[in-house]
Amino acid sequence: MLVHDTVDTGRSQTEIDQIRQSLQARYDDLTAEYDHAVLQSQVLRLVEVGDTAGDDQADSGTKTAERDTAQSLLRTILDRRAQYEHALGRLAEGTYGWCEGCKAAIPVERLEIFPAATTCVTCKQTRERRAA
Repeated sequence: MLVHDTVDTGRSQTEIDQIRQSLQARYDDLTAEYDHAVLQSQVLRLVEVGDTAGDDQADSGTKTAERDTAQSLLRTILDRRAQYEHALGRLAEGTYGWCEGCKAAIPVERLEIFPAATTCVTCKQTRERRAA
């Protein structure tokens, strides 16, 4: 059991519903963005397949770079969407807004800037220092 499972978060049901709607809207936006990026990636591949005659090394390199950029974009969108999905799960569990590291409340200002935040600023900084 998490520390804050039984602790009142101080949020009204209306506030929780607003947070859920905001998170869900962003998740839905990212899903639409992903679907659009997949479609663009498929079109790019079709163009590549039909347009390889006369390609030199520079052309091949450009196509490879475009393909890599498209794949990177897809991974980034999926990662961001997973963050919002995780935030929605935490909201349903009653742990949204509490740091996964130290279990302290995440400042409202941080959640306003990054609604899918799972750590307080201190724990985030500690993780970044360890990763460096």
